[in-house]
Amino acid sequence: MNLPPAAPHPPEARTILVPAQTRLHDAGIDSAALDARLLLGVALGRDDAVLPHETLVDWTSERRQEFAAIIERRMAGEPVSRIRGWREFWSLRLGLSPETLDPRPDSETVVAAALAWVGERRYETLRLLDLGTGSGALLLACLSELPQASGVGIDISAGAVRTATANATHLGLGGRASFVEGDFADPDSGNPHSGRNRFDLILCNPPYIPQAEIDGLASEVARFDPRLALDGGEAGLDSWRRLLPRIAHGLALGGRAFVEIGAGQQSQVTDLAIAAGLQPADDAADMAGIVRCLSFIVAR
Repeated sequence: MNLPPAAPHPPEARTILVPAQTRLHDAGIDSAALDARLLLGVALGRDDAVLPHETLVDWTSERRQEFAAIIERRMAGEPVSRIRGWREFWSLRLGLSPETLDPRPDSETVVAAALAWVGERRYETLRLLDLGTGSGALLLACLSELPQASGVGIDISAGAVRTATANATHLGLGGRASFVEGDFADPDSGNPHSGRNRFDLILCNPPYIPQAEIDGLASEVARFDPRLALDGGEAGLDSWRRLLPRIAHGLALGGRAFVEIGAGQQSQVTDLAIAAGLQPADDAADMAGIVRCLSFIVAR
């Protein structure tokens, strides 16, 4: 009696991970071990990192080919978040697209500062505005902590607006967040009312990188983040000159604006804010000790 050959044993994850990790390390990727585990999860249709001791019972030739292709993309410099198609920000899963900035931990400084200011007003019906919303990261993070608040995000990119809208829906925040395609410096963009003093909390992470510095950024940023979301003009201040008057126009008396700045921009942005009719209120540093967030109120 002829029996079929015995099926091969499912491989242990480490036999797949070790060579992938070696290839990533040789390509100059410092986080090779973690990246290999995360990307193996992508190939397996999972969101979590695969542990080396796991048995890959569903390891097929198709998954093997997909994993090989994913490793090639990472070796070419594509960030893990772009390959996965999402980034965790403020413990929220945010979908990404080519039109959106990949939100990073530095930007959580803005969220933390804004929520600290809200404090005991957490359950009030606050109205929020996010200028240059991208994936919706700042607005959606704040709304996730402010159950009675609502907000509008504005972005010049239709693709970013679609991505942010999808993120709001996925997170169950679609009823309190809306996203509008438009110029984030337009005083009427995103505001159905005429006049000023309409938003209790304004958030903004604008393009602030000097043009000449963009190509020298980490390749994960320079090659894969949209240049439109990075380019702040010759000195990195072009967006600020346009945005700060818009913030002064739309911020409610008693409200507060929180903006993300580039390293070393504090004094320049503050001067522009004062000229626009805003008054400095506070600042906050990121985990590296760099002042990353400034806050302003309407000057009286």
